[in-house]
Amino acid sequence: MKKIIKGFSLVLALSTVGFMNGQHKNHKNVSVTPEESTEFIPAIRLINNPDGSCSFEKGKIPTLKHMNTTTFWMSNKTEEWEKNAHPAPRRQYVITIKGNIRFKVTDGSTFMIKPGVVLLAEDLKGTGHSWDMVKSKEWERLYIPIAENADDFFVRDGQ
Repeated sequence: MKKIIKGFSLVLALSTVGFMNGQHKNHKNVSVTPEESTEFIPAIRLINNPDGSCSFEKGKIPTLKHMNTTTFWMSNKTEEWEKNAHPAPRRQYVITIKGNIRFKVTDGSTFMIKPGVVLLAEDLKGTGHSWDMVKSKEWERLYIPIAENADDFFVRDGQ
């Protein structure tokens, strides 16, 4: 599973660089037609409710889609404030490479993110979410912001 996640991360990174190069040369947005996919990776999306509270929904993201992203970075550092309730700073995919992370939303509900599950952070307002590490000493992750107004390709369970 680790090799799959690292391979997925590499494919995303290379796709992003190729897309960015295409945008840089033309100085305009490039529209990429996504290919049809019948394969999916499990995902959980953080969302805002109409009252500003944060909740989550389980689902999946199709593989082999060209995602409209602008940049990415990796992190293995954690500051204490990050564990306290906070909204996502931008719409982004968070790909866990190493670690088991328990997220908590406004109503106290929790879910686990571990390698093999994509977190889609879209709770941009309100108190947001908090998290802590479970049986892990560090959280290695890849942040991939989603371009403004781009499709996140999230498919909610049951659809």
